[in-house]
Formats: sequence, C-alpha cells, structure tokens
Amino acid sequence: MQKALVWLRRDLRLYDNAALHHALANNTQVWVTFIFDTDILEPLCTEDLDENGLKHDRRVDFIWQGLKQIDEQLRKQGGGLIVQVGKPTECIPQIAQILGVSTVYANHDYEPSAIARDAQVQSSLDNQGIEFETFKDQVIFEKKEILTNSSTVFSIFTPYKNNWLKTLQEKDIAAYECTPNKCQLAAIPKALQAPFPSLESMGFTPTGIETYLPPSSEGGQAFLEDFLHRIDQYQIGRDFPAIKGVSYLSTHLRFGMLSIRGLVREAHRRMLAGSMGATIWLSELIWRDFYFMILANHPRLAEGAAFKPDYDNIQWESGAHAQKLFKAWCDGKTGYPLVDAAMHQLNQSGYMHNRLRMVVASFLTKDLGIDWRWGEMYFAKHLNDFELSSNNGGWQWASSSGCDAQPYFRIFNPITQSQKFDPEGKFIRRYLPQLDKLSKKSIHAPWESGHIELEAAGILLGRDYPLPVVNHDEARKKTLIRYSVVKKISPESPAS
Repeated sequence: MQKALVWLRRDLRLYDNAALHHALANNTQVWVTFIFDTDILEPLCTEDLDENGLKHDRRVDFIWQGLKQIDEQLRKQGGGLIVQVGKPTECIPQIAQILGVSTVYANHDYEPSAIARDAQVQSSLDNQGIEFETFKDQVIFEKKEILTNSSTVFSIFTPYKNNWLKTLQEKDIAAYECTPNKCQLAAIPKALQAPFPSLESMGFTPTGIETYLPPSSEGGQAFLEDFLHRIDQYQIGRDFPAIKGVSYLSTHLRFGMLSIRGLVREAHRRMLAGSMGATIWLSELIWRDFYFMILANHPRLAEGAAFKPDYDNIQWESGAHAQKLFKAWCDGKTGYPLVDAAMHQLNQSGYMHNRLRMVVASFLTKDLGIDWRWGEMYFAKHLNDFELSSNNGGWQWASSSGCDAQPYFRIFNPITQSQKFDPEGKFIRRYLPQLDKLSKKSIHAPWESGHIELEAAGILLGRDYPLPVVNHDEARKKTLIRYSVVKKISPESPAS
C-alpha cells in the first residue's frame, strides 16, 4: 500500500494543487499536514503585545482560519489536517516516519530561507528512505523557464512579458484534478491526533481580519466572482484608491487559497475576447511571475543587496533625524495627506492600494532620503499580502535600484499624485477625518490653505494635523545630488 504525506505551505487549498494531485494520483493513502513554523512565528510582533501578552498578526489569524476550513473539508472526506507547531525540519520527518509514508509531497518555494529549509528536510527524509517530491504550483513559469534569445535571464519586464505570453500554452494553466477516491484520505492515527491548536496557544490573538477579508478558498472565490463583474473596467479604476477598482485578491493568492492557474485562465480568456481591463490585470499577474523569477536567479536580493550594485553607494539619511522622519512616515504624520492616509490604511487593515504603495515608497526614499530597506521591512511586517519577491521588487523599483526600475530622477510629487488620483479627497477624508471639512482643493496640501479656511475647518496645523516634515521641491533637489554618486549619473540630469 503506497502511503504519502502532503505538506501544505503557501498553497492552502484542496483544489488545483499540484502536490496534492500527484499524491492522490500515485498513492492509496494520503495525509495532509501544515506546520506553524516557530522560526517564523517567534520574531513576529514582539513589541505589540495585548494585555494578555499575545501577539497581533493578521496573517497568522488569516492562515489559521483558512486551515480550520481545510480541516473541516478533509474530515468530511474521512481524513483531517495534521497541524503542528514547531520546526518543519523536525516535524515533517517525524510525522512521515509515524505514518510510514514512502513519499512527502510539497510545492516549490523560492525564497532562499525556504530553499535551505527544504534541503534540510530532504536530507532527513533521505536518511529515513523517504522520497521528497516538489512541484511548480505558485507561478506559471519559474526560474529559467522564460529566457532571452541568448538564453540569459531577463531583467526588463516588457520583453519578459512578451516572451511569457508567446510561451504560454493551455497545459500551463490547466487545473490539477484533486478529487480523492473512496478512503484515499486516511484518518489521522492516534499517535498524531491532537486538538487543533488555538491562536492563543501559539501566542497570538484574534484580529478580526475575517470581517473584511474572508479567509480560505471560499472567501477567495467570492472575491474573485465580485471582481469578474468589474474586470473590464480595471484599467480605468485601478489607480483610484477611493473607488472599488482593484481585485483585492492578493492575500488569497499569496497564501495559495486561490490558484494562480485559475486566475490566469480567466484573465487570458477575457484578454483574447478583447477586454482591456483583463489585459492589464494579466500583466500584473505576469509581474508577479517576473519578480519570483528575479529572486530565484538573484538570491542575494533577499539579503538586502540592490539589484544594481552601484546603487549601494548611495548615502541615505542616518542618525536621530532619520529615525524621526521614518517614524513620521510609519505613523502617517508626514504632513502630506495622501501619504499619511495611505499609511493609516496599512496600519489599520494590513492593506494598501497599489498606486499608494508607489507613492509612499517614492516619498520615503526620494523626499525623506530614507534607505528603501527600512520601508521594505515595514511593509514586510504589516502587509497582509507580503511576498518577499514582489515587496523587494517594488521597493527597488521605487528607489531606482532594481531591475526595470523607474529612472532615479522620476520623483513622485505627493501633492499632484493626490490631486490626480484622489481629486475629491474621498480617500484622504476616510483615513484623515480631521481634514474632512477642507475643500477638495485644499485637502491635498493643507499648509497652502488660508487661515480663514483652516480656522473654519477647526484645524490648527501642528496640533490637529502635522506641518510637512520636508519641503518637496527642496527634497527633490537633495535627492538628485544624493543619487549623483551612482556611476554615470549626474545631478544635472533632466527631471520629470
């Protein structure tokens, strides 16, 4: 009797799952497990404890709730989810040995730390005579599957995308069948039976994330169905944070509660039918593959290196003044309403609109002169959909140090960005209610308002809302000088 263990990591679904498909196709008994990795959990939110000493992390809560639903689905089919808290390098070999499986199945992970973890797990399983098989699942094309005509790795997105689309075939986005045969999902043996761990037992507190972001594949499918009614207008609405213009699927995709193949099938089919919205959305999904590919081929990026090494010569602000500016940015107290509203959105919900991610990243690096790595770490801590490859790629794009990044002299003006993408100030008013009484003209730069309007709105700058921590025009000039240390860059270069 062939027995197998499926190890879920960032593929938290029981449909269209490559590892689960291969386990069911080649074994007569299959178990499914998830390990809450203490190497990841222990460093989280250590400074933000509640009155009971419990950590607050929306992502842990989101994963936990999704796993509860997977456990319920498996139990209805005669099985159950084996959930443990510990080090996967110890737990997986132990579980596999107790079950007497011949193979452990999992899906590829591309982060350097995960690759090292998997190598250690494989070594332990090899010593036990157990196979370890992994499969591509979270991307359409990985590693070196999409190459230039000279068989090198791409570093520019547009030619990568063109080759990606030219390479795409129906088999690349076909769904994996994951329907078990009768009794194939085996009951959990007594040696591994244990109550499903509570959040509190792991040191975490409920966050209420399910009130606005329903977890599991079921929650993801509901969001997808809603988005498909709006997808044809995606290219119009995606830049305006005050309207419902984006998909809101990134967190479900991040944890594999939705299949990337299913999303690409929908987008590609609609693109071929002429939908411009679907075409642009598909391009965003390809960006995701692009950044996975970049990280897989340049693992040094996970250690804080700039993609363009010359950019590591930039001298960022430092000392107490830099810490003060960074705290103002983190707390949404820079005095620039669109930046501050965006940071409040992130701090309150774990979500930030994609246009605003670019705005606040540009502001941190090119207005405040703060090292992009500080922002990258802050996003890594707070974003529900945090993905190392995309987060690193986005921050390096904004700071001009990454592959296919914006030019160093392209510096977002936070006022004009606000006027263009939140013209009525609706988004700002939602997260900065103290500015609600300002006119749609004044709300983008309150310090430029007259005393009469500010007094009528009940606003005293410096008390009710901060004065700007920097002058944008002066900061822009400093940035051009700061970037002049990079090879072949002159501070006299043209601006945009």
